[in-house]
Amino acid sequence: MGVSDVLALLGGVALFLFGMSLMGDGLKRVAGNRMELVLYRLSGTPLRGLLLGTGVTAVIQSSSATSVMVVGFVNSGMMKLGQAVSVIQGALIGTSITGWIIALSSVSGASWTTLFSTSTLAALMAVAGILMRMLSKRQIHHHVGDILLGFAVLMFGMQDMSGAVAPLKSDPNFIKLLTAFSNPFLGILVGAAFTAILQSASAAVGILQALSMTGAIQFSTAYPLILGIAIGSSVPVLLSALGAKVDGRRAASSYLVIELFGALIFGVLYYALNAVFHFEIHDLKMNPVNIALVNTLFRAATAAVLLPFDRLLIKLVSHFIRQRDDEKEAEGELDRLDERFLQHPALAVEQSRLTVNAMARTSLDNIKRAMGLLSDFSEEKAKKVEQIEDLVDRYEDRLGTYLVKLNTNELNRKQNEDASKYLHTLSDFERISDHAMNVTSVARELQEKKIQFSGDAQKELQVLSAALTEILDLSFSAFIEEDDRKARMVEPLEEHIDVLCDEMKLRHVDRLQKGVCSLAQGFVFNDILTNFERVADHCSNIAVAMIELESDAYDTHDYVINLKELHSQQFDQQYEQFAKKYQI
Repeated sequence: MGVSDVLALLGGVALFLFGMSLMGDGLKRVAGNRMELVLYRLSGTPLRGLLLGTGVTAVIQSSSATSVMVVGFVNSGMMKLGQAVSVIQGALIGTSITGWIIALSSVSGASWTTLFSTSTLAALMAVAGILMRMLSKRQIHHHVGDILLGFAVLMFGMQDMSGAVAPLKSDPNFIKLLTAFSNPFLGILVGAAFTAILQSASAAVGILQALSMTGAIQFSTAYPLILGIAIGSSVPVLLSALGAKVDGRRAASSYLVIELFGALIFGVLYYALNAVFHFEIHDLKMNPVNIALVNTLFRAATAAVLLPFDRLLIKLVSHFIRQRDDEKEAEGELDRLDERFLQHPALAVEQSRLTVNAMARTSLDNIKRAMGLLSDFSEEKAKKVEQIEDLVDRYEDRLGTYLVKLNTNELNRKQNEDASKYLHTLSDFERISDHAMNVTSVARELQEKKIQFSGDAQKELQVLSAALTEILDLSFSAFIEEDDRKARMVEPLEEHIDVLCDEMKLRHVDRLQKGVCSLAQGFVFNDILTNFERVADHCSNIAVAMIELESDAYDTHDYVINLKELHSQQFDQQYEQFAKKYQI
């Protein structure tokens, strides 16, 4: 095998890996980027998890990718470890589908080969794929084109690999090397190491299928290599769990444990029985179809045997991966933002939605708690407001970073709208919590200086507080429930709150001039009005972000100006209702 053959082999491997990746990405996007959500929402029972794991992996063409997702689910608390194990077992079956795609493309005598050679078929698929990408403006057609192009590149890669290794069928050194691999221990070791380097079981099986076209691969050589490939495929999953929490590491380790037990059970079983019965299949010359069949049967048998023992597997990995006494499992909504999900936009957007909603509720509770301090102050409650403000700041930091990273991926229209909405509203939720701190400071000043407002001032503040509470509830529930009707009710109420604040300032100046209120009361009163007015402004921003992004635009300032200038009938009616409800 000369230098040119080695280069051809490496080029074929590169084309094969790229084609497989391109085809898998296209299949995933054609499926609507919803498989990930289905996976963690519907994997409630072991059998359901097994079937879902098989289906999702068959589409994305990678058991490692599915298992990495599952590690992320477990790490963020979305999925229990028991669910994860069954999904991983299904993923091991689903990854064998790629072998069948490769095998069917190389079957001589198949229906299409009577009309086209394999290279002609690959060329036709490549032409169809590139035409779909160049001529169609629809995104779905681009993804179908990627599938066709990926399959064509994969087939060309297989041809290059097959052509490069063809001279090896008469090479005595190659035959001698293959004979060495028939040693079960060496074959498993080589298969595991080779797959760990490639980071893909499907690719390793595909290369083995290419080698089988030389006619020099026997079952005795292929079987231990397939067992080793299964073990080596756990390496990417184990690497993905570095830095994960205990249950995340346990989920990743279960992948290795399942593959180890599968190789051990069916390795010992086969070689023990072969020693007694001397199976004829042992010397059978393998081809791509035979290898695909053996790979699928081994993985399906492993899942069938181990599925009833999921609880024992969980106990085993839990025994080896224990939680240290000093290890804190940070349970909370922020755990949802797992970086593993960034490669799966549907999951990342869903997790961002849940986390932003949690941030919104936290911010809402904080401002209401602070408002309560104005009439019932305690240092314990004030410290609680400060603690929650720190949490809201962490929400903003983590979510902002996560959403920026998410936007570097390809998102569909709805995902892009959602991510933009979350980014635009994060600062408003955080600023509302900041104003909770300001209101708490005002409440502390009232308490420390023994300041009390006049009866009229107290009644006015009660009316304003009720209006502010309603606009908070309206805007936050509109955001969390994605209710545009409620969002459109926010701006009329915000305008009335502005009017209330202006009128209350004028009235308080009048009380100051008459000597009813002191200058110290005036400063504190004005601070309260300023913070309440700013909170209402941020509520307006949240509502406008929902309305404007729904119409593919985002200009809060222009929207509000146009709305107030036009004063639609609906706006005027809602404004009048709020004006009657909250009057001083």
